[in-house]
This record gives sequence, structure tokens and C-alpha cells, in this order.
Amino acid sequence: MTDNEARLPPVGAIAVIFIAQRTDEDEVGYGRAAGAMDALAATQPGYLGIDSVRGADGLGITVSYWADEASAVAWRNNAEHAAIREIGRARWYARYRLIVTQAVRGYGWERGGA
Repeated sequence: MTDNEARLPPVGAIAVIFIAQRTDEDEVGYGRAAGAMDALAATQPGYLGIDSVRGADGLGITVSYWADEASAVAWRNNAEHAAIREIGRARWYARYRLIVTQAVRGYGWERGGA
């Protein structure tokens, strides 16, 4: 098993896909909040990991992985997360979509070492 495959969520895990268009407002505050939310999520029961990318145009995709639906819902309902979510709606995001799905299978590939 490669390192890439080891990071895949297990079959049945919940993937929360967050697709967001950022505003140009408060880049520093956004960075701090994003770091704090990453750290907080990692302490939550059932948290399995996160993948995130953002383009120069501000469009980003973040996928967080959870052991089960109850863990994903508990994260959604976390009071600190909810407070930051409201600030995000008011300041950092022009729009977003959220999709919750279950992992059916996964695989990875990685170019060999030098």
C-alpha cells in the first residue's frame, strides 16, 4: 500500500464536499479562521482527514472525511464551527455549495521516487 492509498477514506466513510467562491474581503481573517477550523475539526470524534484546493480566482474545493453520518452532523453542529460559518457567509464567501456523500471505493496513484 502506498502512502497515497493509506490516506484514502475507508469504504462507507462520509465525504463532505464544500465548493466555495471567496470574496476579496479580509484575507488575513479568513486564513486564521480556516487554520483554526482545520485544527478544531481534527479534534472531533470520527474525523478522518481533509483535502483542500483553491484557485487564483478564489474558487475552492474542500473535502472533509468522517467515519459516519453522526460524526459529520456533529461537526456541522459544533458551536465554534457554526459561528465561523456565519462570519463566512457575511464576509468571506460570495456563494458556496455543500454536498454530503458516502465513499463507495477509492484508489490512488503516485509517480515513483527519484
